[in-house]
Amino acid sequence: MDTDTKFKALVVEKTEDKQFLRQIRERSLVDLPPGDLLVRVHYSSLNFKDALSATGHPGVTRQFPHTPGIDAAGEVVSCDNGILSPGAKVLVTSYDLGMETDGGFGQYIRVPSAWAVRLPEGLTLREGMALGTAGLTAALSVFKLERAGVRPEDGEILVTGATGGVGSIAVAILARAGYRVVASTGKSVKSGFLADLGATKVISREDVLSFAEKPLLAEKWAGAVDVVGGTTLAAVLKSTKYGGAVTCCGLVGSPELNMNVYPFILRGVSLIGIDSVHCPRDIRKQLWVRLASQWKPARLDQMVRECTLAGLENEISAILQGGITGRVVVNLLDS
Repeated sequence: MDTDTKFKALVVEKTEDKQFLRQIRERSLVDLPPGDLLVRVHYSSLNFKDALSATGHPGVTRQFPHTPGIDAAGEVVSCDNGILSPGAKVLVTSYDLGMETDGGFGQYIRVPSAWAVRLPEGLTLREGMALGTAGLTAALSVFKLERAGVRPEDGEILVTGATGGVGSIAVAILARAGYRVVASTGKSVKSGFLADLGATKVISREDVLSFAEKPLLAEKWAGAVDVVGGTTLAAVLKSTKYGGAVTCCGLVGSPELNMNVYPFILRGVSLIGIDSVHCPRDIRKQLWVRLASQWKPARLDQMVRECTLAGLENEISAILQGGITGRVVVNLLDS
């Protein structure tokens, strides 16, 4: 393909007075970073990390100008090593995409071919981005709970931050897998949304934090998927049943975990960290196959709203203010 080929991308620039300016710009393929795989992006998705990158958060992105977007789904244009054929449909999530490597908020990406996974049968490119990194993270959380021996018959599974991207997909996956899911949220008006995803019960954020200052709480949960961190994670661990397991993948509440060791040494509770960024390729492929089949959310379309590049500005502001429910898919074809 001609390196002068033009395309649209959201570009974040750092000004001389250290402010960050976002605008849709025309770029050329020659502007993209090195890599053996060129992909025409059909869809991306909006994640909290993307919003941080778009606002210049140094913990995510330090090199500017930059195009955010940690997720991308599209068709292979060229692959220098021949592993993927032109026209093959692929998903690219996590690794360094959208962090220091220009990401999915552009109509083309160039990345190492090892970052791409073939779109599994049972998913469209749009559905792949309805799931995206959030879906992979949720699936990895359920996978790790299974590995820890947490079974549906053991009791209720708690999901915190349940209206967000990871939380809502975790609720749907767990319900599909036969677990009884209790969804915790600070948005009581979204109880119907969570019930439609498969939650058998919806509780408030305050219910989880009740008496959280105590060394131990009454045993409630056979396991949990926590996306909040901080005091919420501590309270969840203190109220998990003997031999249960809790996965941790978020820090919107706080990156700090201030608590005692009683849940671990008196109840044998396991705390399992979740990192989808560098998830091994064999597990990544296995999880995408499950997400396309037995773990595919029954109401995936209801979890999603769509925008174009032009609509991203409002969505970025909304996600930073906690105003997003479910997932936002970015349509690059119509941008």
